[in-house]
Order: sequence, then C-alpha cells, then structure tokens
Amino acid sequence: MGRGRVQLKRIENTINRQVTFSKRRTGLLKKAHEISVLCDAQVALIVFSNKGKLFEYATDSCMEHILERYERYSYSERQLVEPDFESHGNWTFEYARLKVKVELLQRNLSHYLGEDLDSLSLKEIQSLEQQLDTSIKQVRSRRNQLMNESIFELQRKEKAIQEQNNLLAKKIKEKEKNEAAAQEVHNWEQQQQNHGLNLLPQAPLPWLNTGGTQQNDQFLQVRRNQLELTLEPSLYSCHLGCFAS
Repeated sequence: MGRGRVQLKRIENTINRQVTFSKRRTGLLKKAHEISVLCDAQVALIVFSNKGKLFEYATDSCMEHILERYERYSYSERQLVEPDFESHGNWTFEYARLKVKVELLQRNLSHYLGEDLDSLSLKEIQSLEQQLDTSIKQVRSRRNQLMNESIFELQRKEKAIQEQNNLLAKKIKEKEKNEAAAQEVHNWEQQQQNHGLNLLPQAPLPWLNTGGTQQNDQFLQVRRNQLELTLEPSLYSCHLGCFAS
C-alpha cells in the first residue's frame, strides 16, 4: 500500500516541531552543499528559527559576495520593470538592501570578536579562523614595516646629529687654534714692546753732565788723578824695561 500524501501545515506540538525543524534544516543544508558541489553553483541559504536563531550556508563561505550579486541582479531587474523607479522616489528596496548589508556586517563583526559562534558550523569556524590568521599576518607585516621605517628614520637622525656634532667639534678646534695663534701674536707683540723699552736711551750719568758746575769739575779732577795713579806704574815699568834692554 502506497504512502499517502502528507498535508503541509504547521505542527502544533512544540517538541515535534523542533525535532522536525532540526531534521529538515540538516537535510536542507546538506542538499545545498550537494548542489553547490555537483553543479558548481553558488548557493546561499539563510534560515531563521521561530526563536530568531540564524542558520546559514554559503558556497566557500562567500555569503557577502552572493548577497551583493543578488542585490545587483534584483536592482537591475527592477530597473527594467520600473524605469521610473527613482523618479517616484521609491527607496524601499534601497533601504532593505542597506539594512540587510548592515545586519550582515554586524554579524560578521561579532564573529570576528569571538561572539555568537554557536550558529556556525565546523567548516565556517575553520574558514573564520583562516581569515583571522590571514588578518593577523597582514597586521604583523604592517607592524614590522612600520618598525623598520621607524628604525631607519632614527638611524638617519642619528647620522645627521653625528655629522652636526663633528662639524661643531671642528669649529671648536678651529676657534681654539685661532685663539692660541692670537695669544701667541699678543705675547710676541708684548715681548717686542718690552724689548723696545729696554733699548730706549738711559738718562745721562751725573758726571757726564756738561752743565759746568763746580761739583762736576771736582769729580772730573778726582777721576783724572785716579787714572794718572793707575797709569804711572805701567810707565815706570816700561821705562825700566827699556833701560834693561
């Protein structure tokens, strides 16, 4: 006997409804994965439970790209159907599109912060971990680049300061050398000045004064007598010597 057709309607029993939801959800996610692999199709599946819990599946975890593609496609189709869409100021579709995008970004942000991970499958968690590892590598690469640039800049400043110190030291040496040369010139000029003072004529002795005073005449007379007394023995010795010969 064949199985009769099951009438689709809401399951009133809460437990049976939850069990059926869990089974059908698993089968639906499995079918979505199978069609994406077998037919090489991009599949995005979003399911919210009656309690608001999110369950999703996306090919290669590219839900954002699929939703953006869907939004572009839907927007293009609507533009063809309603060419005066913007002229009437109907922004309902644009608002819905932006709202979905914001919710998606908020959910991804919470995942990146390690929050609300219960709804993710093992594959999605592995993909999230891979994305975080890639982000960490990029951050570390940028950090190393900034550190190398900072080290290079510090080395450049150190080199400039060293060159400035060398220039200042050279100027100080030149200044000291010039001061030493100026001091030597000053000492030499002082010596020449002192030597010139020594070469100036001395005041005449009192006995060389030709004023004709009586005291000078007496002094000359006394000096003359002394010279005569000194010269007389030599004269006598000279005369005696002549006689002896």
